[in-house]
Amino acid sequence: MAVFPWHSRGRNYKAEFASCRLEAVPLEFGDYHPLKPITVTESKTKKVSRKGSTSSTSSSSSSSVVDPLSSVLDGTDPLSMFAATADPAAPDSSRKRRDRDENSIVGSDFEPWASKRGEILARYTTTEKLSINLFMGSEKGKATATSAMSEKVRTRLEELDDFEEGSQKELLNLTQQDYVNRIEELNQSLKDAWASDQKVKALKIVIQCSKLLSDTSVIQFYPSKFVLITDILDTFGKLVYERIFSMCVDNRSVLPDHFSPENVNDTAKETCLNWFFKIASIRELIPRFYVEASILKCNKFLSKTGISECLPRLTCMIRGIGDPLVSVYARAYLCRVGMEVAPHLKESLNKNFFDFLLTFKQIHGDTVQNQLVVQGVELPSYLPLYSPAMDWIFQCISYHAPEALLTEMMERCKKLGNNALLLNSVMSAFRAEFIATRSMDFIGMIKECDESGFPKDYVNCAEVWVEYTCKHFTKREVNTVLADVIKHMTPDRAFEDSYPQLQSIIKKVIAHFHDFSVLFSVEKFLPFLDMFQKESVRVEVCKCIMEVFIKHQQEPTKDPVILNALLHVCKTMHDSVNALTLEDEKRMLAYLINGFIKMVSFGRDFEQQLSFYVEARSMFCNLEPVLVQLIHSVNRLAMETRKVMKGNHSRKTAAFVRACVAYCFITIPSLVGIFTRLNLYLHSGQVALANQCLSQADAFFKAAISLIPEVPKTINIDGKMRPSESFLLEFLCNFFSTLLIVPDHPEHGVLFLVRELLNVIQDYTWEDNSDDKIRIYTCVLHLLSAMSQETYLYHIDKVDSNDSLYGGDTKFLAENNKLCETVMAQILEHLKTLAKDEALKRQSSLGLSFFNSILAHGDLRNNRLNQLSVNLWHLAQRHGCADTRTMVKTLEYIKKRSKHPDMGHLTELALRLPLQTRT
Repeated sequence: MAVFPWHSRGRNYKAEFASCRLEAVPLEFGDYHPLKPITVTESKTKKVSRKGSTSSTSSSSSSSVVDPLSSVLDGTDPLSMFAATADPAAPDSSRKRRDRDENSIVGSDFEPWASKRGEILARYTTTEKLSINLFMGSEKGKATATSAMSEKVRTRLEELDDFEEGSQKELLNLTQQDYVNRIEELNQSLKDAWASDQKVKALKIVIQCSKLLSDTSVIQFYPSKFVLITDILDTFGKLVYERIFSMCVDNRSVLPDHFSPENVNDTAKETCLNWFFKIASIRELIPRFYVEASILKCNKFLSKTGISECLPRLTCMIRGIGDPLVSVYARAYLCRVGMEVAPHLKESLNKNFFDFLLTFKQIHGDTVQNQLVVQGVELPSYLPLYSPAMDWIFQCISYHAPEALLTEMMERCKKLGNNALLLNSVMSAFRAEFIATRSMDFIGMIKECDESGFPKDYVNCAEVWVEYTCKHFTKREVNTVLADVIKHMTPDRAFEDSYPQLQSIIKKVIAHFHDFSVLFSVEKFLPFLDMFQKESVRVEVCKCIMEVFIKHQQEPTKDPVILNALLHVCKTMHDSVNALTLEDEKRMLAYLINGFIKMVSFGRDFEQQLSFYVEARSMFCNLEPVLVQLIHSVNRLAMETRKVMKGNHSRKTAAFVRACVAYCFITIPSLVGIFTRLNLYLHSGQVALANQCLSQADAFFKAAISLIPEVPKTINIDGKMRPSESFLLEFLCNFFSTLLIVPDHPEHGVLFLVRELLNVIQDYTWEDNSDDKIRIYTCVLHLLSAMSQETYLYHIDKVDSNDSLYGGDTKFLAENNKLCETVMAQILEHLKTLAKDEALKRQSSLGLSFFNSILAHGDLRNNRLNQLSVNLWHLAQRHGCADTRTMVKTLEYIKKRSKHPDMGHLTELALRLPLQTRT
């Protein structure tokens, strides 16, 4: 192809804007409008048949305004039709109703176990090594196809025996997290085994997990172990129940909401009995108890009195457990299951409680004392292990219990020596009204109770009292409580053993003091923070403070008390960042610090605002998102100055905005992300240009151009490596839009920045089989065409762009056209290289795109440019790769444009653009 000259067509932007506006259509108030309120009309509709067959409907309305949606549906709502035709005996709906009815006895005022498990897991931890027995499985464990039922039963019994005899592997020296992971694996294995119809394997897993509850070798972890294991038991119980229930449902019948054993078919009953027989054959007491308790609900399939008979028997079974800690958690699990399955059977639960009281003295027996000596555990550390189980038992027994029973329970606890452990659970579980009316009695019991290893812990009391003080008193009293805590916890660095309680105190204080000027005026607040010497804990506390500040601080602040305190808090968070800090943690810290920076405002004192940003930059230099926020804040500060001065800077404000620009120019190079730097150079250059800092704007744009060769081929986006060319293309398109209004520097040649940018684009190593370079050249052609207009499309106030500087000078236009021809030559050369089978589709697409660019920006009255456009049209269709639909619309557009004034030459062009069909 020959080299073609470029001739830009003249543009009348105002006329083009006017032609693109939507046509205004007058609307009378009486006309229908989609945003007008819809009047709901009464419709009389024939009933729809239950079977869902279509039937005729008729409707009458008393209003002339009809809902358009209803009219389309002829008065029938599809959701209502679905509900009307739905089978009322559908298994899912009946199951939901059944579950709701069964649980209706336990109201919302009963705190469920699910709300307690998280706290238990967080509180009862250990650093000691743990062990676990994993079921290894065997070939026998797989489902086998046997013809006789007796053979199948014998095979399963052999599998259970195989498990009992040791088809397991003991894993030793596990950390707490490893242990939790293994338990989660067992839970998933249980579900997988059940899904693959390996019911015996599922039972083996549950037995194995239940056996772990007899192990108290790492006694501090036992409450958390109980939570993890009983989650698996709950899963198992649900699977068994749903399996048996599904056997009662067929195409003809479904169990009613309150079914009786007479409604259960023989197959389901037999399956249910088989499960109970299998469990009864478990040799060890603890797994036998737990597994049977987990499927207690299944007794409903066998007899009406099944559950009421099993609960007392299971209660008696617990008496055979010798370890009091293991025993009390077994009782807690039985209460859990009992409250879920039969909350009305309170007598059995009460028996469980009184059995516990009879065996309570075992806690102080020689066996327990010897065990604690072996493990090196002190009694004050051992006794709190009972609290979760005891609190739950007491809560279940006392729920909606009559006053007489609560009084009897309290008297029984007194007779056991007024033990602090029991008293603590009583006060945790009993109704608040019951406690309040006997407050003096309880105060006396607390004063005289036998602490005996369960001491009245100071910091735990302070944790409660500080919340009471925050709610009902002023900052003076809160300050007194904080001072008292500091006084008690500072000697011998006692605070190091009470970080969770101290964290709780801080959270309660900041939860009630949303006015941070009041909070930081509490004299002992910051000294209280100084007690958090462990860095990880200190950072967590600082994060909590900043989260509350961001959430509740409504107005920007310049209060020096708040600023100094929060700068200290943010500095603590920032200084915790090191090479090992995770990216998510860095993002969170940066978010909190940025939230603080955005809320700082000194009003019209812009110099003080800039000084704050300078200080913040020195303090938070290791978090890139914070530096980015500071750059944006300083740019916004410069634009606010411009707004105040209405664009007419004085000597003082001109110097100030130059200082803002210098801040950004110095800070940007310290950033790591290359596209972050590029975009900030562009943004800051635009701000400098808007404030008439022309030389500084040039410096930003030159810095951006010099940075482009450093753009790597791939960049990290949210942890994944992605090609960078699309991001570079987007940036350059934005850059070109800015360069339109940047005036040429008097000491450099015409279009100096554009030439520099073109040289960089030419030298950049683009990806093979990529057309992004040509897309960029096409954008440059659009830019140069816009630069050749007498008046540019947009301007910056008080900045003379090249249209004002050159005033249509012929030398400037000649230089512009030369650049256009150079760019066109590059585009055409690239189109030549695509004349290969695998690249013909790309050639067609790019050819049509270049044709559209010439149509939009070129002066097609020039014969050579007109001929080039015709050649491109033919090129797009040459190999049958063109998008025919797009070309048809393009040709229609040309014919439409040819009817406009001064566009008659397009009529001849349209005649020279044939549409070819694919052959």
